[in-house]
Amino acid sequence: MSKQTQRKNMEFNISSAGLLKGILDVAKAIPAKTTALPILENFLFVLKDDRLEITASDQELTLRTSIEVQSSAQDGSIAVPARQMIELLKALPDQPITIRTSGTGTHEGSFECIWSNGNSSLPYFDAADYPEIHGASDDAMTAVFPAKVLCEGISSTIYATADDEMRPAMNGIFFDMDCDTTTLVASDSHKLVCYTTSEAKVSGKSSFILHKKAAGVLRSIIDRIDGDVTLSYDSGNVVFTFGDTMMVCRLIVGKFPDYRRVIPQNNSNILKIDRARLLDTVRRVAVCANKASNHIKFDLRHDQLEITAQDLGFALAAYEKLDCEYSGDDLSIGFKSSFLIEMLGNMSCTSIVMKFSDSYRAALIVPAEEEEENGKICGILMPIKVS
Repeated sequence: MSKQTQRKNMEFNISSAGLLKGILDVAKAIPAKTTALPILENFLFVLKDDRLEITASDQELTLRTSIEVQSSAQDGSIAVPARQMIELLKALPDQPITIRTSGTGTHEGSFECIWSNGNSSLPYFDAADYPEIHGASDDAMTAVFPAKVLCEGISSTIYATADDEMRPAMNGIFFDMDCDTTTLVASDSHKLVCYTTSEAKVSGKSSFILHKKAAGVLRSIIDRIDGDVTLSYDSGNVVFTFGDTMMVCRLIVGKFPDYRRVIPQNNSNILKIDRARLLDTVRRVAVCANKASNHIKFDLRHDQLEITAQDLGFALAAYEKLDCEYSGDDLSIGFKSSFLIEMLGNMSCTSIVMKFSDSYRAALIVPAEEEEENGKICGILMPIKVS
């Protein structure tokens, strides 16, 4: 992606609503705080062949979209202040507007935004000062995801990512891709979630780690679209392309743990229960849990689950008994309630199955067998010791 060279007296006509949509599509990549490169507080406008390309970047994440203009007098490129441009267009009713550069300086000047009964003048800056955006290499791997599948995969896993400066690989979603199946994985060491799909078309066995910030931005954009998302990725960057929009992300460098080794295979104590009912019960009981630990306890007997919590320091206690389908040994096991609430709240199935080995090993949580789609989602939750 090469830099563009600014040309003087750029001018084009466009609908104000169309331009606003274009800049809002990329605005999430504008740095939230002042950076060492003030030019990044601007949108890069590149006009060529009656198309306006709009770019925003914080150098870790870049968003670029292209929109058609109604007419253009001359091509060119400028960097325009993001905050003022967004505020101006939000305040304008939808109507045709003209953007026209002016000024005599070689590197910066002002541009006019002209509407039916008024105009504004804002500064612009030299497009050549905007940093070059690097995509994936020529020999990059490729993959194609249905947008809805990629969005669901991110939504199903992003909440389980960590915020760990010492282990940056845990701060993102691991894409483990093969020709037959692709699995998205996230873990913070206390919980682990896997989302598996066979609907992605992948050029070969490969993997990368996408930072959770970039994953969240991607999800918020593709949640509104149909069709496919094309990925192109190498060891440093991944490029997502969908419609007229492109997103470039710098990947997390590091090795993700071998998640398959920690997925329990032979947990023989099995609980089947309505997901929403269990979630509501855990929320109620957790009100009386110790605020620092959030610990709750499951006591499992044949077709019966008792959930308890207490905070002796404040004389708080709660108890609730639930009918369920449980087969296996009598078992007492503790969990951090906030983790369990998060996991149950991010599943959409009607019923779940929890599989236990004993009080000290990880519990496996999956949708009930009749609702599973080839094992699409599974979660692992580490227990905690409770008295």
